[in-house]
Amino acid sequence: VQLVESGGGLVQPGGSLRLSCAASGFTFSSYSMSWHRQAPGKERELVASISSVGGTTNYADSVKGRFTIFRDNVKNTVYLQINSLKPEDTAVYYCRTRVRGYGYWGQGTQVTVSS
Repeated sequence: VQLVESGGGLVQPGGSLRLSCAASGFTFSSYSMSWHRQAPGKERELVASISSVGGTTNYADSVKGRFTIFRDNVKNTVYLQINSLKPEDTAVYYCRTRVRGYGYWGQGTQVTVSS
């Protein structure tokens, strides 16, 4: 199982980013996926999750209405569209899946929100 995130960067408050997580090594369409983030000095937290076929999504209260998780089961990729970014969204963003009882993480992509 391999998860590779991309799309992070430096963005001004109010800006947008789209993060991508390319998956390989497992049957992507059979598993739910999630995005997490870890800010400096804080614990890693769940941001959003999506079911295997994309019919069910869930979001942390802090990002509802601003973040959208979606997936492309042909491209084996899960995305996180982030709008109306705030400085408190600054963190390393990770995607995660759980396959046959084991949890797998990507290497993360840094999102920095600053003027």
